[in-house]
Amino acid sequence: MSKKFSNRIQAGQMLAQHLQAYSNLEDVLVLALPRGGVPVAFEVAKILNAAMDVCIVRKLGVPGHKELAMGAIASENIIVFNRDIIDFLGIDQEKITQVVNQELRELKRRNQVYRGDKPAINVKNKTVIVIDDGIATGATMRVALTIIHQQQPTKIIVAVPVAPLNTCEELRLEVDDVVCLQCPEVMSAIGLWYDDFSQTTDNEVRA
Repeated sequence: MSKKFSNRIQAGQMLAQHLQAYSNLEDVLVLALPRGGVPVAFEVAKILNAAMDVCIVRKLGVPGHKELAMGAIASENIIVFNRDIIDFLGIDQEKITQVVNQELRELKRRNQVYRGDKPAINVKNKTVIVIDDGIATGATMRVALTIIHQQQPTKIIVAVPVAPLNTCEELRLEVDDVVCLQCPEVMSAIGLWYDDFSQTTDNEVRA
């Protein structure tokens, strides 16, 4: 394994160094995937002097193994399923529906907690940098990209501290650029790439 990140703040600062081409530009918007992507994105937005917002999506965790994504969901009922995992584990439709309904409730809760009555920033004709604290299966990032593409930005850049090499290559076909600091061929849990990977709280996101 290559060098670990101390925490999400340091990862964001390092990521920003590779995104300097986008600093001090009026049309740049940093979009964070809550919750873990928010402290990473905040450092990037601060260093680039860019506006920041959140793109609220929810991972659909495998029952009994919530960290493993069988898909992801976002507002407007946009769902991306990881069929390989669903088929391999033999997850039936009833369990899938239960998880989807549960995560829909959490999605609505987070929208209210993080935004209140404030609308999302319009991404049309903007250069959007989409940030998370890492990518494992890619399901959450893909559902976020589905939403963002629909809003017709000028350019989309995915920027993460760590992601599997094959996922980075696949994402390059969907976006204008992928910036990733660590691209291992074999990817385990994202948290193994951080010394401190403690859970980001709702209060931190709001702050």
